Amino acid sequence: MGKSSTNVNFKLQNLRKENNMSYETVAKSVGICKAYYWQIENGNRRLYYDLALRIARVFDKRPDDIFFEYYNK
Repeated sequence: MGKSSTNVNFKLQNLRKENNMSYETVAKSVGICKAYYWQIENGNRRLYYDLALRIARVFDKRPDDIFFEYYNK
């Protein structure tokens, strides 16, 4: 994926670590398996808008705060 997705991946990883959450914790909170979330965070899975919304809610953020660059490539 391009540079903008790398920034999103970095943001996701930082948010997860800042909130002392594991891949599994975030995944359970959004209703997906740990491996799927890991793939999203590492840029190996496509991120769909409905899932972006659920992830943003976990971190008490607006989706644009995390994913704006991803959707505006």
